Amino acid sequence: MNIAIAIDGPAGAGKSTIAKLAAKELSFIYVDTGALYRAIGLCAYKKGIGSKDVPAILDMIKDIKVELAFNDRKEQIVLLNGEDVTAFIRTPEISMYASDVSAIPQVRAFLLDLQRNMAKTNNVIMDGRDIGTVVLPDAKIKIFLTASPEVRAKRRYDELIEKGMDVNYDDVLKDVVTRDYNDSHRDVAPLKPADDSVVVDTSKLDLEQSVAKLISIMKERM
Repeated sequence: MNIAIAIDGPAGAGKSTIAKLAAKELSFIYVDTGALYRAIGLCAYKKGIGSKDVPAILDMIKDIKVELAFNDRKEQIVLLNGEDVTAFIRTPEISMYASDVSAIPQVRAFLLDLQRNMAKTNNVIMDGRDIGTVVLPDAKIKIFLTASPEVRAKRRYDELIEKGMDVNYDDVLKDVVTRDYNDSHRDVAPLKPADDSVVVDTSKLDLEQSVAKLISIMKERM
């Protein structure tokens, strides 16, 4: 029987980075669900559709295909209509688009089967906002990963600067706070810890310590 590990948490908590490293350590498949919503947000952005223009977005998703795949280096990539868009989905603007489109029930339903099917056929570590509460409510292990908004904004800021992007820390912090509010107050699948999840705050932990802590929790519960 396959094992599913759900990692939820707010923007910039380090879910993707930590989940990738933990998956490699445990020989699990890593599933970045946030990348799927970002790809839909990117598609809307490129087509000039407003992030809250629900009718236009629903019309758009009728004709798009979003997939998670692996490149020659065995790194996970996201494909939008067959095109690798991994390098274009992490900007603050697309982050806000992703937050808005993920609040649309039909968009969540559009991606739900894709996410669940991956868990049915593989041992997975899946991260997102509602994995333990909605997508994989029966996951064997559920972790809610968080950190203070200031710490999360600094991590995201450093990541964007390293990629050569011209960003301002205050703007990144504002985006983080806005996304926190949007994600936790939306009507459909709001961000919150599952009742049976382990809450881990990494505000005072570096990356190595955070990965070690999560792997310890995972191994203990497996």
